[in-house]
Amino acid sequence: MTLTLFRDAAVLDVGAGEIRPDQAVLVEDGLIREVGSTTEVTSTNPDRVIDAGGRTLMPGLIDGHVHVYFQSFKTEELMGWMPSYLVSKATRSLGDMLQRGFTTVRDTGGADFALAQAIDEGLVDGPRLIFGGMALTQTGGHADGRGPGDISTTQCTRCPTIGLIADGPEEVRKGAREILRTGAHHIKLMLSGGVTSPSDSISSVQYGDEEITAAVQVARAQGRYVTGHTYLAGAISNALRLGLRCIEHGNLIDESTVQDFVDNDAFLVPTLVTYNTMDRFGLEMGLSASSHAKNSEVLSSGLSALEMAHRGGVKLVYGSDLIGPQQVYQLEEFTIRAQVQPSIDVIRAATTNAAELVGLPDKIGVVAPQAYADLIIVDGDPLEDISILTKPEQYLSLVMKNGVVYRDQL
Repeated sequence: MTLTLFRDAAVLDVGAGEIRPDQAVLVEDGLIREVGSTTEVTSTNPDRVIDAGGRTLMPGLIDGHVHVYFQSFKTEELMGWMPSYLVSKATRSLGDMLQRGFTTVRDTGGADFALAQAIDEGLVDGPRLIFGGMALTQTGGHADGRGPGDISTTQCTRCPTIGLIADGPEEVRKGAREILRTGAHHIKLMLSGGVTSPSDSISSVQYGDEEITAAVQVARAQGRYVTGHTYLAGAISNALRLGLRCIEHGNLIDESTVQDFVDNDAFLVPTLVTYNTMDRFGLEMGLSASSHAKNSEVLSSGLSALEMAHRGGVKLVYGSDLIGPQQVYQLEEFTIRAQVQPSIDVIRAATTNAAELVGLPDKIGVVAPQAYADLIIVDGDPLEDISILTKPEQYLSLVMKNGVVYRDQL
C-alpha cells in the first residue's frame, strides 16, 4: 500500500465551478481515498506528504481528439517510415502530452492496443490512452491516403495507418467488428471530406445510411459507440438520427443541428486549434497547398460554431487534433475557446464532459473519493485566468497519473 497526502491545496470542484481552499487529498494505491479540509484528512504514516502551498489542485486534463501516429503532414513520408520509428515518435509525443497536464487522451484514428498496453504497463510514460483503432473510410474518403495519381489498389499495410477502407454495409460491418476485436473503445466513421485528405472536398458527403447503420449496430451490440468526422450540418443531423453518439469538428453546424445534438444527448468535439495552426504554420510543415486552401473553408466558421453549440447546451469536449510537430500547441485550444466560453465551461470540456464521453465519469475528470488519482497542481486560479493552463513551463507544478508523479516542480 502506497499513501500520498496532499495538504494546503485549493481544490477545484469542476462540477460546482468553485475552488475550495485549505483542502487535503489522500491518495492510496492509485485511487483518491479522501478529500476534505486539511485538518480533517490525515494519515498516520503517509509515504509522502506534498504541500501544495495554497496552489490549485485539479483533475488531470483530458484531450478528446488526438492522433499519436499521425506524425507528419506528408502522407508518403508517414507511410514510408518503419513502424519502430513511428512508434518512437508517438511515444515521445505522448510523454510530452503528459508533461502538459493531460492524464488521459482519446485517439480517434490510428492508435492501437499495443501502445495503450505499453502505457498501462509502465513501459512508456504517457496519458491513459483511449483508442479507437483505425477509422472507417470509404474509397476516396477522408482517411484514404492515396492521392489522385496513386494507382495502388490498397493503402500501406506494413505500417500503422489512420484509416481502414470499407465500402458498403457488409464491409463496414466486418471492418467495425475487426476494429472492436482489437480492443477499440469506439468506432469512427469518416462522414465527409477533410482538410488533409488528398482526394475529396470539404463538402463531399461520405457513407450512406445503410453503411452508417451497420456500424452503429455493431458498436451497440458490443456496448460501444460510433463517432463521426464531419463539418457539414446535414451530414451531422443525419448521423445523429441514425445513432451516432459523438461528432468530431462540426465547424459548419447551424441552429437546427444544435437542437439535434441536444435531442439525441450527443457530444461535439470541436478542434479549433488545429485549423489555427495549419493556417499559420501548415505550409512550412509540409501541408499541401490544396489542403491549406481547404483549411480556410472551415477556419473562419469554427469559433462561431462553438459559440452556437455552447449557447444551445450541447455537450462539448476538448479536442486538439494536431499533427506531428504542431502538437506543441495542444494547450492553445483553451485560449481559443475562452473567447466565447466561460473558463469553467472550457475546463469542463477537458474534464467532466470528456470523462462522460469515454465512459469514465466517476473515475477521471474529478477530484473525488474512488476516482483515479489523476491530478495536476497549477500556480494560480484557472477560473480567473485560464492562460495558467496554457503555460506549463511557468505554472504547472505537478502531474500525477494513477497515483504516480510524472512531473514535480514543487
